[in-house]
Amino acid sequence: MNKKNILVLATGNRNKYKEIVEIMNLPKWDIKFLKDFPDVSIPEETGTTYEENALIKAKSCADLLKYPSLSDDSGLEVDVLEGRPGVYSSSYGGVEGDSERNIQRLLNEMEGIPWHERTARFVCCAMLVLPNGFTHCEKGIVEGHIAIKPYGENGFGYDPVFVPLGYENTFAELSPEEKNKISHRALAFQQMAEFLRGFDYVNCSSR
Repeated sequence: MNKKNILVLATGNRNKYKEIVEIMNLPKWDIKFLKDFPDVSIPEETGTTYEENALIKAKSCADLLKYPSLSDDSGLEVDVLEGRPGVYSSSYGGVEGDSERNIQRLLNEMEGIPWHERTARFVCCAMLVLPNGFTHCEKGIVEGHIAIKPYGENGFGYDPVFVPLGYENTFAELSPEEKNKISHRALAFQQMAEFLRGFDYVNCSSR
C-alpha cells in the first residue's frame, strides 16, 4: 500500500474505530487504528470546542506519523442542562470513558424532568489533518430525547439513553446498520468520506 493511501484514525477506542471504518466505506484508503502504532499516544483534549479537541488529536498524529490523520470529537448536549455535558461528555461521571458513571450522573440530574423537556442532541466534528498542515472539518448533528433509563445492548457511550427524533428506540436498541444511517458520527463521517473520494492528496485539493 502506497504511503499516500494510508489514513490514521486518531482514536484509542476500538468500537469507535470499527464504526467509523464501516461508515466511511473507503476501499482506496487503508484506514489504520492508532493502536497499530504503539509508540504514539493521543494528547490530552484541552480544547473548549469539538473542533479544537478533534484538531488536537488529528494534528498530533499527522505530525508524529507523517500520514494523513482523522479524528473526531463528539458530545451530548442536553437543553435542560444548558448544553451539558457537551465537550466533557466522556468524563462527565468523573472517570474518563466510564459510560456507566456518565449515564448515571446524567439520569440523576434529569430525574423528574418530563419527556417533552428531555430534548437533546448528539454533535460530532470530524477533522482531517495532513502532514503539511492542511485541515478539513465536517460536522454532524442528530436531535432527540433522553430516556428515563438505559435501554439496549448495542453501541457505546450514551447510546442506551439517547432516543433519536422520529424513533421510539434508543441508539443502543438499533442495529449497527440502522444507527450508522442516522447518527451524528455517521453524518459527519459520511460527509468526510465524500470529501475524500474527490480529494487530490498530492495537490491537497478537492475536485
